[in-house]
Formats: sequence, structure tokens, C-alpha cells
Amino acid sequence: MKNKSLIKNFSAGNDKLFIDFADYWNHYRANQKKDSKIEYATVDQEGDPITFNDKETRMNKGLIDEIIRRSGVVDTDQPLEYWFNHPLVKHEAFAIVSAMIDMILPDTIIDSVGLYTDVRTIGYGDSQSFDVEPSDIFSISKAGQGQRTSEIKKQFKGQVTVIPENREITVGVSLYKVLSGAESLADFTAKAIRSIETQITLDSYTLFAATLGALPTTATTGLRVAGYSQASLTRLCEQVTAWNGGSKAVIVGTRLALVNVLPNDANYRYMLDSPYATLGYIPQAFGYDVMMLPQVADRTTEWALALDNETLWILSPASQKLVKLVLEGSTISNTTGTFDNADLSQTAMFMKRWGVAIATNAIAGAMTL
Repeated sequence: MKNKSLIKNFSAGNDKLFIDFADYWNHYRANQKKDSKIEYATVDQEGDPITFNDKETRMNKGLIDEIIRRSGVVDTDQPLEYWFNHPLVKHEAFAIVSAMIDMILPDTIIDSVGLYTDVRTIGYGDSQSFDVEPSDIFSISKAGQGQRTSEIKKQFKGQVTVIPENREITVGVSLYKVLSGAESLADFTAKAIRSIETQITLDSYTLFAATLGALPTTATTGLRVAGYSQASLTRLCEQVTAWNGGSKAVIVGTRLALVNVLPNDANYRYMLDSPYATLGYIPQAFGYDVMMLPQVADRTTEWALALDNETLWILSPASQKLVKLVLEGSTISNTTGTFDNADLSQTAMFMKRWGVAIATNAIAGAMTL
């Protein structure tokens, strides 16, 4: 991706820190999601076992070493505390954090919303236009033996332009504690990534769900069905596959929604080690793949969940994705001075620009449970 080349330029060949952070982030995600499929190193370069806490300690030391190297002002013969307030030290600390966010963010977003979202990165000041080709085919006319032409057919492309909007996170931070090791800069960076990832996921999903929630509900041909049945779900899958040019449909939903995808016949059995018992849903149903959307916390309401547990979505991920997500430029960061506030507290600010829109010629279906 574009961001990976920017990271290589930023690191100027000293990319070990960023490689280590990618592994640290994977380990962090695996711990957070309890997902054994996320790969991360379990031994160091010497072959000795390494834990997440070991990685965090090494990451913080590596971050401080990189801050010292990039700032070029720290005399290592003097105590590090002497350089805490140097503007280059502060600048490089959060420039490195911003670069790490930009390196990891696109991949984490794809994990969350990649089934229905096309992710693009653009430069600062740019916008992204998406061409939407007609999904109709040409109609065929009967013609006489001596007739040169029939009714002329012509199609035109549409276009949707996505203009990113600026978002900002402002948090309290103590550079003194970070550089002295009392606070973890690695954990701080990981939490900033999680915060941005969660908001982008919510923006993409909210648009996706609202769009499919407005689908027509005609009894036998509508793309939105109320109430689960095997026949209705199969019909929706066939519709979506056929109208997307044969691109096979996939049944998508949260784990709680997918529990309902079962045959209408109640005379079936499943073993305790079957996929339904181990995954919480069956991975294939009625000839179509079944895929789970990871649930997201709705932090505007205590203990609420953001993704709809009462709806199944029928998509063709191999055709055009419904949602287009555009990430603009690099993350901008800044921190106030140590002595700007009377209580000697500091604030760190991160700005990231993104935009989402529906731009597709594909169709999708929805079944409310």
C-alpha cells in the first residue's frame, strides 16, 4: 500500500523499530480479541521465548532510541532528562507515533470492514473519485434479414467523489513519564490506533447499514426480507449472485445473528466439536459461505453494541464493494509544552482525515430476524 512506502522513506532504512511494532501490534490485537489466528513472534532473534510484556519493554526502549537518533540533539553522555523539553525531541516523539499509526491503520481497518468496504489512501489536499459503471446489459432486438441496424444502445458511467473530513483526538500525556519509562509510549500508540480504527469502522458500518436498511421489500423480489426462513435466505443469495454477474453471494452478520442460519427442518443434530458448536455458527449454509463481522462497542451508551445483531447481510465481496473509504494524507500530531499549563500537564493531539460514501453498481440484500 502507499503508506508502506511512506514508512520506508520516513525510517530512512532504519525500519527495525517499525517491523517490531507491527509484530507488537499483532500480539496486542491477539490478546485483545483472543484470536489465535493472528500471527506474532513467540521467540526473539536469539530463539529465546518472548512475552508481550517483554515486547512492550523493548518497544519503549526502541522508541526512545529512535527519538534520540532522529532528533540528533541528545548528548548521550548527559542525563536524558536534560533533553525532555527540547522541541526536536518532542517533535520526533510524536512524528514516530504518527508514522506508526499510518503504517498499521489501513490493515486493521480492512480486517474490520473489508467485506463491504474498499479502502483507498490519497495525498493531502486530494479527493478520490469512483467511476460507477451501469450494471445493466444490452437488450437484444429482433431484426429483419435486410435490416442494417436495430435500436441503438448506449450506457454512461456515473461518478461519486469522496472528500475526506478532519477528525481529531486530544489526550493528556506526560512526555516526562514516557521518556522516563513510567508510561508506555507503545501502549499509548496502540490505543490511538484502536480509537481511530473503531471510529472509522463505525462510520463505514453506519453508512452501510443505513443504505441496506432502505432496500425495497417487495414480497417475492425485494432485497430486504422481514423474518428468517431458509427459502427466503436462499432466494436472496440467488438474487444477489445473479444480479452481480455471477459473483457468488456471502451471508454476513455478527456471531449472534449468524446463530439463526439453520435449516428449517428441526430434525438435525450437531456434535460438540462441530463448527456450529466451536464457532457459534455454521461456516457454509445452503451452498453459500457464511462470514462473521466482529462486533464493536457502542461507547455512547453503557454496555451497548454498535453492530446490528438482528440482521443478516447478503453481499458479493468479489464484486464492487458497497462502501468506499478514503484516508487522506498522514496523521498529524502535536503536543503542548511542558510548562504551558499551570499543573505542568501536556496534551497530545492527533489529526486524521477520512471520508466514506456509497459508490457501487453491485446489489446486496438484508434479512431482519
